[in-house]
Amino acid sequence: MKVPFLDLAPAYAELRGALDGAYRRVMESGCFVLGRELEAFEAEFAELCGTKHCVGVGNGLDALHLILRAMGVGPGDEVIVPSNTFIATWLAVCYAGATPVPVEPDPRTFNLDPNLIDAAVTGRTRVIMPVHLYGQPAEMDAVMAVAERHGLMVIEDNAQAQGARYKGRRTGGLGHAAATSFYPGKNLGAFGDGGAVTTNDHQLAERVRLLRNYGSRVKYLNEERGFNSRLDELQAALLRVKLEKLDEWNERRKIAAAAYLQAMAKIPGLTLPFVPEWSDPVWHLFVVRHAQRDKLQSELASANIGTLVHYPVPPHRSGAFCAEYSAPGFLPVAERLADSVLSLPIGPHIEQEHQLHVINVIQSFSIG
Repeated sequence: MKVPFLDLAPAYAELRGALDGAYRRVMESGCFVLGRELEAFEAEFAELCGTKHCVGVGNGLDALHLILRAMGVGPGDEVIVPSNTFIATWLAVCYAGATPVPVEPDPRTFNLDPNLIDAAVTGRTRVIMPVHLYGQPAEMDAVMAVAERHGLMVIEDNAQAQGARYKGRRTGGLGHAAATSFYPGKNLGAFGDGGAVTTNDHQLAERVRLLRNYGSRVKYLNEERGFNSRLDELQAALLRVKLEKLDEWNERRKIAAAAYLQAMAKIPGLTLPFVPEWSDPVWHLFVVRHAQRDKLQSELASANIGTLVHYPVPPHRSGAFCAEYSAPGFLPVAERLADSVLSLPIGPHIEQEHQLHVINVIQSFSIG
């Protein structure tokens, strides 16, 4: 039996007719950039997130970067970021010319620990950027309270949590603005790159619209030095089809996660995901911890089970940032997580027999 980490082909098989119809609609329209499909998708995704505005852009990194630019963040400013996240969160800050200031996660949830943010705030801090990591919402009320005390903006990195809820409210509409990614492996994944900004701030949304299109509202009239970052019509049309299935597919992920949690609750040495009572995650990833992670991953690979490590190298230890953050033991929680986390196969189309195979191999590894 071969268990892929994530199989994307069944999504097309399930939605073939609707996806093919969307493709033909765009091809026959003759409009491929900044057209009706994008406008419709922006309205529909904004409704999902509970926001007034959505602006489609080229990818998730651009979404974060353009929000920062639209907020006027630049050289000399600081942005608080999680120490445990995908490197794009940090890169967006650098692209704006600002400095990422890492704060450690809560070791239970792996998300930014709100209790540690105050100590990281300085006179140059402009923004807090929590990440809803692995599909689980960050503790946003506490983050927003810190931001209010210090007069800061909050940008949600919602790339892994489309459709998740925090105290009944959707992620993507909890901060001053949010960025998301439609990379193919996301819960709402395109068939290529894509991203979006969601916000209730009209002026911010309009500035992002300006920046994404060469700094231009009217063709050839460039008001400022903008960028080329637009979600194209074809991806928007295909995402509209998948958006209709997002909640259903997230429910399937929840069922798969519940099966893992129940079956592996008593396996020695294995730490399962912790879900606070106020959190309704969408299980973009199912991440466990084990002191012998590398051996466990090797055992699973020998049994034809695909796994990944999210993430094996914390941003501050990567070649992109190690020169600035070189002190030994600088961010110990992030480093411990990097040495012990393992992502197991999960998705809306995972088969029960595949999950059972994963569970049996992990149980055998533990007993052995």
